[in-house]
Amino acid sequence: MAYDYDLFVIGAGSGGIASARRAAEYGAKVAIAEFDRLGGTCVNRGCVPKKLMVYSSRFPEAFHAAAGYGWTVGETTFDWRSLVDAVEKEVTRLNGIYARMLENSKVTVVRGRGRLVDAHTVAVGDETYTADKILIAVGGEPVVPEGVPGIEHAITSNDIFSWPTHPKRLVVLGGGYIGCEFAAILNGLGTEVTQIIRGDRLLRGFDDDIRAEVQGAMERHGIRVLTGTTISSIEKTDEGLKVTAQGPDGEVTTIADAVGLAATGRRPLLTGLGIENTKVQVNRGAIVADEFGQTAEPNIFAVGDCTDRVNLTPVAIAEGRAFSDTHFGGKDKRVTYDNIPTAIFTSPEASTVGMTEAEAVAKYGEDGIKVFRSRFRAMYYTLPNMEEKTLMKLIVHKESDRVLGAHMVGDYAAEIIQGVAIAVKMGATKADFDATVAIHPSSAEEFVTMR
Repeated sequence: MAYDYDLFVIGAGSGGIASARRAAEYGAKVAIAEFDRLGGTCVNRGCVPKKLMVYSSRFPEAFHAAAGYGWTVGETTFDWRSLVDAVEKEVTRLNGIYARMLENSKVTVVRGRGRLVDAHTVAVGDETYTADKILIAVGGEPVVPEGVPGIEHAITSNDIFSWPTHPKRLVVLGGGYIGCEFAAILNGLGTEVTQIIRGDRLLRGFDDDIRAEVQGAMERHGIRVLTGTTISSIEKTDEGLKVTAQGPDGEVTTIADAVGLAATGRRPLLTGLGIENTKVQVNRGAIVADEFGQTAEPNIFAVGDCTDRVNLTPVAIAEGRAFSDTHFGGKDKRVTYDNIPTAIFTSPEASTVGMTEAEAVAKYGEDGIKVFRSRFRAMYYTLPNMEEKTLMKLIVHKESDRVLGAHMVGDYAAEIIQGVAIAVKMGATKADFDATVAIHPSSAEEFVTMR
């Protein structure tokens, strides 16, 4: 049977675009459908605008540190609207780049929301398109908790970049990495931030030392963290949004200009996708796909956050390219999910690769591993006499001497761990780290000098 396209991609986010362009490079006839701006969550409502705001939030600390180095910094002011407009301008520029890349790759862009009609047909608006293979790359969306009175007054991480005015008081619900990042950003920009979490510590799932170090630093920077606390209601009042919560010592009330649901989780964006018209299976709200991205429908595949494996942009890109390499390039590629590095762009920054200490103990036992730690004040903070600390940690398997995990909290943690991740991925041993000559003076040298 002749089809309109060799590949039809639903969703022009990171994974979808990567797959579409790679398939086109192999000579496939490709179309991609998108109802929103090109680039998906990362470019428009995630990684890119967030990191730009992170940079902005760190200038007050730099102004303070400058005095220790002989600089006199005069009166400073911050203009929220200027930042938001500048970020929007950059996002728009990137959208143009994505459009040109797809055009240069001869990928047809279909504007609108794609819906599965059957195993080989996608409808976009009133038009239908047939394809030999269909790739679902629709990404995810923020979760809005149900059953909380007044929750409609809260905003999600999708909205934080377009607030019309600078919120002077912010309540963040949840303690995941997204919530922590936005709490740190707004705190750095002068907002009074309260973060409400149900557990006893931020960043569940990360190494315990990382969690403690980040939370301690955030609290020292003035963020109020309410642990063991659950939200009861949000009420709009003349003074602002009244947030009522239940904590260990009873009821807690906070007045805020904005309440952010930045940390209450995300879920695959499957509404209206037409999955019921195919054999594609869904488990716990996510599309079920094998190691090659194949669903229960032989010619329909899925990559990225809609499969809910590892919700990271580089993972979606790797999955998308691996799919096209396999099905259009004949290369039999698949993505491995061990030792994926990640970062938390709080202040201080944190980054990690490999096993946490708890994971290593669970697998090898307490006597089967050795943990190396180093906590110090980086040289940058000595002259300004600022009490900012850097934490570095290596987890080593005793029997093989292999480095199982590397973790860091401190300046440029993501940049440093990216390099360390190569060594961990290759199976480097502690002896390999020890044999590596240090770059002095640098914070990164601690990873090869810890004893």
